[in-house]
Amino acid sequence: MRVLIAEDEPVLAAFIAEGLRQQAMAVDIARDGLTAVQKLAADEYDVVVLDRDLPGKHGDDVCREIVATGLRARILMLTAMGDVRERVAGLRLGADDYLAKPFDFDELVARIDALGRRARPAAPPVMRHGGIELNTALRQVMQDGRYVPLSVKEFGVLHALMAADGAVVSAEELLSGVWDENADPFTNAVRITMSRLRAKLDDPQVIETVAGAGYRLRGDKP
Repeated sequence: MRVLIAEDEPVLAAFIAEGLRQQAMAVDIARDGLTAVQKLAADEYDVVVLDRDLPGKHGDDVCREIVATGLRARILMLTAMGDVRERVAGLRLGADDYLAKPFDFDELVARIDALGRRARPAAPPVMRHGGIELNTALRQVMQDGRYVPLSVKEFGVLHALMAADGAVVSAEELLSGVWDENADPFTNAVRITMSRLRAKLDDPQVIETVAGAGYRLRGDKP
């Protein structure tokens, strides 16, 4: 899942971003409304965590623009104001959900997860391919009954491959969906992570390299 954090408080933005990255999400940050709009035009996001009181371009206007342009991104609006009228106003602008500050981080993650499922075709909470079982809720992978300890990036790569259901996923798609906008497009991060992931699986060849195209899971499903 790719998330844009539009929040002008740098400490809070960094805290949210780091926490979501630990949940295997790719996260970018915009500290004002104009930057948020620019990032939304340049990249495809599943969820936008949108502070209502952004400088440059107010969060309400950013929300209106997302809705008007028909972007896929779902909007979780943040505000320091918990008044019912404020929540109603935000939802009427087109926000999909609303969370008042201060908030519980686990609740924020749960709401982002729920919005992410609405932003794209829903993947089942438990995905299986051959002997591999990936549980998104527990962030856990088993292979033939054996627990496979994966890093956040390894989990994200395997999740992307399993969600593709045998289709080829390019290195560029993995870089965009599992890392973030700061990832160097010429980096070896995908290749290195793929090598480490394969080494942790009982059958490393379950992940095939398709020359010039990307990667896919071998087609022996349960």
